[in-house]
This record gives sequence, C-alpha cells and structure tokens, in this order.
Amino acid sequence: MVLPTIEDNAGDINHSAFQRDGYLIIRSAADSERCEQLRSIAEHHLVHQLAPLEFESSVGYPGGPQASSIKGGDTVRRLLHAVARHPIFLDWATSTVVRELMTTLLGEDAMLSQSHHNCVMTKQPGYSSVTLWHQDNRYWHFDREHLISSWLALGEERINNGCLRVIPGSHTHEFSSGRLDADLFLRTDLPENKRLIKQARPIELNAGDLLLFHSRLFHAASRNRTDRVKYSLAFTYHGVSNVPIERTRSARFPSIALAPPPISAST
Repeated sequence: MVLPTIEDNAGDINHSAFQRDGYLIIRSAADSERCEQLRSIAEHHLVHQLAPLEFESSVGYPGGPQASSIKGGDTVRRLLHAVARHPIFLDWATSTVVRELMTTLLGEDAMLSQSHHNCVMTKQPGYSSVTLWHQDNRYWHFDREHLISSWLALGEERINNGCLRVIPGSHTHEFSSGRLDADLFLRTDLPENKRLIKQARPIELNAGDLLLFHSRLFHAASRNRTDRVKYSLAFTYHGVSNVPIERTRSARFPSIALAPPPISAST
C-alpha cells in the first residue's frame, strides 16, 4: 500500500511519520528572498563553471553524456563543496530551522557533514542523466547508518524536470546483496524489486520547500525534459555521537556543529 505524503510546517515536526516513511516535506521552509539569493549565486557559479565541479560525463549515468569529449560532455551535474563557496550556503545549512529539524529527527545535537552532498544539485536541459534507485549509505562510512539529508528546492521541482522519487518505508527494509547491481543500485529485473518500485512516489516541490530523507531511503530521479535548469541545495547531517570512520571518505573533511545561538547575558 502506498502511504500518504507527509507534509508539515517547519514548526510542527511529525517525528513518527519520518520514522515510518523515511522522509518528510516541510513546505515554505525558506522564504522567496532567501531562495532567490541562493539561486542567483548558484547560477553565477554554474555559468562560470567555478570549481570544484562534478560533470555528468564523469558519473556515466544513463541518459547523460558518457565522455567529456562528446557533445554535452562539459555539462555540470553538481557544484561541490557548497558551504565553502559562499557564506549564504553555510548560513542556510546551519540555520535555526535546519538545526531544529535535524536535532529533533536525529534525537541529539546535529553535525553538518562536509564530505557528503554539501552541494548544489543541478539538472540541465538536454544532457541531464537518470539517477537510478539507490541508498545514500552505499558509499558512506559512519558508526551507524543513521544520517539525514536535506534537499531545498530553489525552483519548481516536477516530474518533467527530474524531481526526486522515493519509496516510502524502504529505509526499514533489509536488502540482500543479490537485489543490488554491481554499482549498488536496486536491480529492476527482479519481481520483488519491481513490486517495491511500484510503491514509489514523486516528490514535487516549490521553491522554498524542504525535503528531509533518511540515508537508507531508496530514491531516484529522471532527466530534466524542460528548457530550464533545476537547482536544489543538498546537505547531509549526522548526530554528534555518530562519527565518521577514520581513513574513509566520510572523514575526509571535518563536520560542522549546528550549535544553538549563544544566550545573551541579562543586564
């Protein structure tokens, strides 16, 4: 059975729904002025291809250019290391609304990972790729597989421009290695996986809407079939007690504490 989409205002967090479904939508988490500022910086960095970048041709996903030397091979997929690009990205990633959400859902003080996501995701017309069904934990190395990603829409996200799709509740399932392919994507040729994928639902967002999803939740995205670039700001968080394992990719950069603002001394 397909579960209903759970939507909440930023001040009313449905923790039990997140535990059940593995995701939560917070409508209007960021106001229009903030979204315009974030998108403007992202557009500038994309137009000028300011490094560090990830190109569609470097990941080799279906539908995208398979080599940098062919047409569309210089299409940018992600603007990496967002928090180091401009203070406005760090300001959002460590904002009060994000801190309160993450602290509530993680059950402890939250840390922003600089090693995973920490990027502006783009889907460009013509050369964007298909992201197959996967869990983000596949390449992450922490004491526990309990991390949460935030996905802020900087414009409309619809089926026709490659919005995310999720499989509700899939973060609670255990999957044998045989249900995944060599790249740890969910195999689509198995009957049990086909039944699971039928439960998927698209996550359509407006600018300022925030999607929170568990690192074990299976999700995917199709190509952008419109004539406009889609921008999404993505970050990943972990609890302060859930540390990255030394000498792994997850420990490459130090995490940033989402500390509450200091209390002013009374006069």
